[in-house]
Amino acid sequence: MGETINPTGKDIIKVETDFCGRKLSLEINRLGFRTSASVLVRYGETVVLGTAMISPKRLEGFDYFPLSIDYEERFYAAGKISGSRYVKREGRPSDEAILISRLIDRPIRPLWPKGYRHEVQGVATVLSMDPAFRPDMIAMIAMSAAFSLTGAPFDGPVAGLRVGYDEDGKLAALLSAEQLDTGGLDLVVAGTKDAVMMVEAGAKEVSEDQVIEAIEFAQKTMQPAIALQQQLIEKVGLTKQEYILDLPDESIQEEVDKWVEGKLGEDLRKPYPERNVLVQTLRDEMRAEYKEKMGEDEHARVWQDYDDAFTLAIHKDVREGIIKEGVRPDGRAFDEVRDLSSEISILPRAHGSSLFTRGVTQAMNIVTLAPLSYSQMIDTMERAGEKRYMHHYNAPGYTVGEVRRLGSPGRREIGHSYLAERALSPVLPSEEDFPYAIRSVTEIMSQNGSTSMAATCSSSMALLDAGVPLTSQVSGVAMGLIMDDNRPLVLTDIADAEDFAGDMDFKVAGTSKGITALQMDMKVHGLGIDILREALNKGALGRAQILEHMNSVIPEPKKELSPYAPRVESIRINPDKIREIIGKGGETIQRITAETGTEIDIKDDGIVMISSPDASSIAAARQWVESIVAEPEVGKIYKDVPVVSVLDFGAFVQIMPGKDGLVHVSELSEERVNKPSDVVKEGDKVTVKLVAIDDRGRLQLSIKAANRELKENK
Repeated sequence: MGETINPTGKDIIKVETDFCGRKLSLEINRLGFRTSASVLVRYGETVVLGTAMISPKRLEGFDYFPLSIDYEERFYAAGKISGSRYVKREGRPSDEAILISRLIDRPIRPLWPKGYRHEVQGVATVLSMDPAFRPDMIAMIAMSAAFSLTGAPFDGPVAGLRVGYDEDGKLAALLSAEQLDTGGLDLVVAGTKDAVMMVEAGAKEVSEDQVIEAIEFAQKTMQPAIALQQQLIEKVGLTKQEYILDLPDESIQEEVDKWVEGKLGEDLRKPYPERNVLVQTLRDEMRAEYKEKMGEDEHARVWQDYDDAFTLAIHKDVREGIIKEGVRPDGRAFDEVRDLSSEISILPRAHGSSLFTRGVTQAMNIVTLAPLSYSQMIDTMERAGEKRYMHHYNAPGYTVGEVRRLGSPGRREIGHSYLAERALSPVLPSEEDFPYAIRSVTEIMSQNGSTSMAATCSSSMALLDAGVPLTSQVSGVAMGLIMDDNRPLVLTDIADAEDFAGDMDFKVAGTSKGITALQMDMKVHGLGIDILREALNKGALGRAQILEHMNSVIPEPKKELSPYAPRVESIRINPDKIREIIGKGGETIQRITAETGTEIDIKDDGIVMISSPDASSIAAARQWVESIVAEPEVGKIYKDVPVVSVLDFGAFVQIMPGKDGLVHVSELSEERVNKPSDVVKEGDKVTVKLVAIDDRGRLQLSIKAANRELKENK
């Protein structure tokens, strides 16, 4: 098999442990010789390379932490070649890869110190994928281990686990995608040795207690992966990086705090958007005053520091108001939801539409229905198939009062799309009950906190407006948290000011029965289970308030589809009959669609979907299909069916496509018949009764018996 030689002269170091029933190993100095740190992680047959690069120079003029984390799918890892006919090389990351990149980023980003301005890049590349479980959590471990070995100020390690219910209904980790889809819960938890850093879930109306139980299970079960990383760190030994944090000058912060003294507090406790205008006016006043005092050149050089100090002063004021006065920035109580208003059917040509407004946040949703042939094809390293329900989210610059260039959706837009889509998926009807592809698009019109939950609420109402028979309506709310030492203050329906100044951003969506989607991000170094439990329980009350409002606008799906929506009917047939509908080279199905003006989709399980704007066209195509797949019934009378051939002993009659039967000469008439050709000729239309099917499947027909029965029934 050969042996890898490290050209740097360093020995290959490997540590391993038992983890959730398999061996987990971390290995360094085998790959990635020129990285700041690289770790090869093996678990089962999954192999992930985590590489970290830390720029030695501090970036000047940045007001944010320049961290990027990418999750790289490789089709070869799953033994696949892309199904695209024209492009076989991996290109733009799939939405799924972008979502996993965000998933890895979210627990790692808060563990770097504020003001760190060295550029940091992490890449997790899946080299081999064991189909028995999803590889994303192994990638998270690889990235955490790589960052931990750089010597940079990363306060890890962290690990993550994806948990759900197995076939026995018990919590288990690292399940297959199929098990997660059918088990009713797909929950990701990331954390450190002592606390939870991030939670994300999709669920089929599970309770808050079930979610907490799963979080506790995951936090406990992931500990061997954290301990193994710590073992590797101690075995390697680290050279700590020297760095300078880019923090506001204390003297500048004191100067700005003094300037704003008396101008904040109660004067800013106003509803949105009035409060936002007051804050911006105050910022502009300070800028103008300092520009006149300093002169234009000096002001241009240092203004960013003063602006940052002003932002921190605003955040401090928000926290102090909540902690000391028990008052939120806009004057609401902790459990109070902003004013709600909603409309449906606002766009005349849309199949379904709604407008959901909560405070200054406003989301319009438009639903479009189409035959299932319009479903999205999925072709990724992990999955291949069709996606019938699609939610897309758009939020241009004008929604936050900014000038921005328009472009393709970014990671935030893709993440919000997925969260709202995940929230609604558990309540959608089956394909058989509602044979449509469904596209739901949220156009954000104004932002001031939790647009993803506004997208969820507007989508739920628009789907009902389109006549989609959801099993339940879904509402969503964003919760916040301010920690006062060890005392958690949970806020319902947070706006931007509370989000920026708070310690947790927590979004939860669900029905009156339970949770369907969940996303928690910590801005501090983790939180305990008891705090998360309180946030979840208060989130249930917030969801209920919003759901009550939504149900007052549209409590159930409309009975009739929009006149502009296509009509689709489904028939279930014997899967063995599919080839008969398609015909040789597709001849039969092409003839049906051409002559009836319909579209026909056939699933492997025997569901045939016929779509057209015209009901009579659907009826004609349905009758045609049913005639092809129908089985002969003994005792049934078949009217006006053609004679296909006449022989000396009788005539053959086609009672349905591909089904011919013999009318013996003795069954042609009540009178004696010498020659069948005296009674019928080829092409005649006759009425026959199927009297028997022999053991060889041959059909025995009778004109005589058919006429006799018809006379008796008159």
